[in-house]
Amino acid sequence: MSGGKTTIAPEILTTIARLTTLSVPGVSRIADDPVNVNRILKYRPYSGVQIEVRDDTVYATLNVVMFSDVNLREVSRNIQRQVSRAISEMVGMQVGQVDVHISDIDYPEVNE
Repeated sequence: MSGGKTTIAPEILTTIARLTTLSVPGVSRIADDPVNVNRILKYRPYSGVQIEVRDDTVYATLNVVMFSDVNLREVSRNIQRQVSRAISEMVGMQVGQVDVHISDIDYPEVNE
């Protein structure tokens, strides 16, 4: 049998990053991308998560909303570690960078 090639669809990497981010304690949800031309012109099923692959290395940008009662820096670092680990372990690719943008904070509702 001759060698073959395995390719990973970018949507797979996006799904891994999205689900891993949502599993980190302190994350409320994935935020929508800021409005830009790319978002308007092409369909992206998971706005808020951008994945780029350059030279077999993954670069992720995540827009998140966090709960108000957490340490934002600590949760951000945990997201970076967990997403990097998940991509490395699940698909065996190098992760160059995971950028976390905190788009908003969710506060508990106050019933008056």
